[in-house]
Amino acid sequence: MVHVYNMAPAVAARCAGAGVSRLLPWRCRPRAHLSTTAFHLSSQTNDRTTSEPISRRLKDEANTVIIGGGVVGTGLAYCLAKAGQKDVVLLEKTELTAGSTWHAPGNATYYNPGISMKKVQWESFKLFKEVERETGQDVGFHGPGTIRLASTPERVDEFRYQMQRQGWHDAPQWLLTPEEIHEMHPLLKMDKVLMGLYNPGDGHIDPNSLTQAYAIGARMYGADVYEQTGVTGMSMRGDGSWNVDTQHGTIHAQRVVNAAGFWAHEIGQLCGLELPLVAVQHLYVVTGPIPEVKARKTELPVIRDLEASFYARQERDGLIIGAHERAELVKMQTHWVSDGVPPDFGKKLFESDLDRISEYLEAAMDMIPAARNADITRDVCGPITCTPNHLPLIGPYMAPGLRNYWLAAGVFAGVLQSGGLGNYLTHWIMNGEPPYDLTEVDPNRFSESWCNRNFVAAKCRESYAFNNIIIWPKEERPAGRPTARVSGIYQTLLDKGAEMGFHSGWEQPNWFAKEGDTPGYRPSFRRTNWFHPVGRECELVLSRAGVIDLTPFGKLEVSGPDAARLLDYLFAYELPQVGRACTSHMLTTSGGVYAEMTVTRLGQDHFFLVTGTGSELHDLRWIENHVWKGGYDVTIANVTDDMGVLGIAGPRSRDVLAKLTSGDLSEEGFKFLSCQQLSLGGVRVRAVRISYTGELGWELYHAREDTARLYEALMSAGQEFGLGDFGTFAMGSLRLEKGFRGWGAEMTVDNNPLEAGFDSFIKMDKPADFIGKQALQQLQQEGLTRKLVCLTVEVEENGPDAEGNETIWHQGKVVGNTTSGAYGYQIQKSIAYAYVPLHLAEPGTVVEVELLGSRRPATVQQEPLVQTEPVRTRLARKKSAETARGNVTV
Repeated sequence: MVHVYNMAPAVAARCAGAGVSRLLPWRCRPRAHLSTTAFHLSSQTNDRTTSEPISRRLKDEANTVIIGGGVVGTGLAYCLAKAGQKDVVLLEKTELTAGSTWHAPGNATYYNPGISMKKVQWESFKLFKEVERETGQDVGFHGPGTIRLASTPERVDEFRYQMQRQGWHDAPQWLLTPEEIHEMHPLLKMDKVLMGLYNPGDGHIDPNSLTQAYAIGARMYGADVYEQTGVTGMSMRGDGSWNVDTQHGTIHAQRVVNAAGFWAHEIGQLCGLELPLVAVQHLYVVTGPIPEVKARKTELPVIRDLEASFYARQERDGLIIGAHERAELVKMQTHWVSDGVPPDFGKKLFESDLDRISEYLEAAMDMIPAARNADITRDVCGPITCTPNHLPLIGPYMAPGLRNYWLAAGVFAGVLQSGGLGNYLTHWIMNGEPPYDLTEVDPNRFSESWCNRNFVAAKCRESYAFNNIIIWPKEERPAGRPTARVSGIYQTLLDKGAEMGFHSGWEQPNWFAKEGDTPGYRPSFRRTNWFHPVGRECELVLSRAGVIDLTPFGKLEVSGPDAARLLDYLFAYELPQVGRACTSHMLTTSGGVYAEMTVTRLGQDHFFLVTGTGSELHDLRWIENHVWKGGYDVTIANVTDDMGVLGIAGPRSRDVLAKLTSGDLSEEGFKFLSCQQLSLGGVRVRAVRISYTGELGWELYHAREDTARLYEALMSAGQEFGLGDFGTFAMGSLRLEKGFRGWGAEMTVDNNPLEAGFDSFIKMDKPADFIGKQALQQLQQEGLTRKLVCLTVEVEENGPDAEGNETIWHQGKVVGNTTSGAYGYQIQKSIAYAYVPLHLAEPGTVVEVELLGSRRPATVQQEPLVQTEPVRTRLARKKSAETARGNVTV
């Protein structure tokens, strides 16, 4: 195949200028008479890449209109059409692959540092084979594997950390010694290499051929693909369907999917949406033949040198070398957001700046000495789309009045993830619910209320630059912080030593550093500077009382004539009486746990719903979608940003509040799970007696502007009782000791409430036919195959402790995975929760938890490890009553 490169106008200047002078002895070969029409790097021959002629008479009606003809859009069109959806239409403004797809290097790997995205990439690899087999279109896949290189002890720890999270997944992955690495890639200079992380089957694929295969397959299954058909306008009809305007006519669609790559922001603006996207320039070079490469009989594995932040893979007889430069070198097209993408920017590139990646090319030459005398035959600098946290925007997007608008945008690794995301969206579109948990890519995780353009730019720069950094447990990234989402005591808490965590735009204390502590973010795979301070905060809550800022909770109010009927249908537990609260779950039709919320009934037709940090819009979208489908007469108000929340917990918490109110706070006067309006220090408060710590406590909801006044009143009143501050790390430890499940960990759409162990939160006999009821009835008939258990883990003095997603072993086989973990300061043991087969769920059973390369013994325990305060109080009162009656047995 002839490689053809779309050159920017100033190629001659680049070759002769400073951009190359620093790279000598690398040479820039003259590149005259180069085409501006196509660029792909596969060494396979493509004989079916010509697109079909455009039909200027567009279809008038469509089920789904996909906007964008890159690899993500065509992949979705293929998946939808193959799944049987009729009237799928894809619109591309110029030609297929124009944008980011055509110039992508095409790297493909099973590896992902996250958990759920591993499944996406596994699904993509399967689809690559399927679409090639079905269409006959060679996708140009090469699978020599990928080796990630570790050259520091910390990176070795990360490799072991990633291995402990991999065993319960499908894709193979293992560690390599330096000797094994050199045997597989003899061109590497090994003096700094300590270890390798190997993914067999990885490699690279031709983006152009893959896109054309998707398009061929989509047409084969009945989809229509229109090129040279740009979208000029969009409007939603009263029934939630869409009019999509093009220069060739208007299509009426039941839904639209914005898969427009770096045009996605502009497509969003047609509907008044400001999507959190920006284009980043990615630069890589292609070398000419290298004798040592040419002499190879087998293809070299892809190399990723993580400390030097470059990748290198074989391209025919040479190499492709690309970099993820540090933040100050990252070049972004931020002006495209304000000025718009140039109308003619399709299959075009930027004028590259080799100086920008010169240090990374030098590092590559140092690691691969054979490349030092190679020619640079091509340098490719093109736009790729980035989101603030480097993860795509996938799923239905929610904005006031918006329906049936979906996103498949911001997919940084579009070629790699196209197949998996296509399958994922297809299932959600056709079945009304996601097939598995992928909340980290939910498009509503960034709200326009706090995610402004400055934040997007700062975070995208940081995320691109951090592409190869070590992924630490409890990672914190500083750019763009704080946003507008800070409580009224933010500065006060900072002054008191708060070390903040970032949650959906909010700043919330993780822990507090006091005099004598080592402050700051000190990441580690083992116990670090926060370990002892968190223990101090747990002791505070257990023996005295603590205050925690819970303002980031999502808060919704639902009212109206149909409010009770709606919520009875959505939630699996019975609705509380007026003045009472309960914990309840919204399930999917297949029985998965979509959300967990605290439901408080303020009036007969007035409910207050509280959800965890970060799931505010995730839960609101589900509720609003069912309101719209069912025609319920309700009003829903999102009061998250209007209300502050302070939690107070501990045995002296009642004493503290009693100094600020004349209300009855006694056990009988203010029962567990009840709600009352109080005035505390002159601040009007909606108080709910509940605490995620499991200790005596209240959540105090109030106007956000009153947070500082309420906090000062509490601290003043609590001084004599030893009241102090605590953070989310302490709360996490306390909740695990009490056996509280966490949404997003123990509970997701991948789990059902029966195996998660909260049967008591499901009212199968309530009259309402709630969502998921039939699925649970079937599960009860068929029986469970696994169960969530509590483990105590034998770890070394310095840890590491489990945190979730570790592999569980038994007799040399993988049998499950952890969901969360922490050190339990009250029981003085390391705790983990895990899903295991039923035969391993009995208390006393010993399994192993993999932690940094060591399989640590772990014992299944009877739950809970520590009884909650309401249970302890009830048992104590029962014992006291029995004693009074003389019924105590000695």
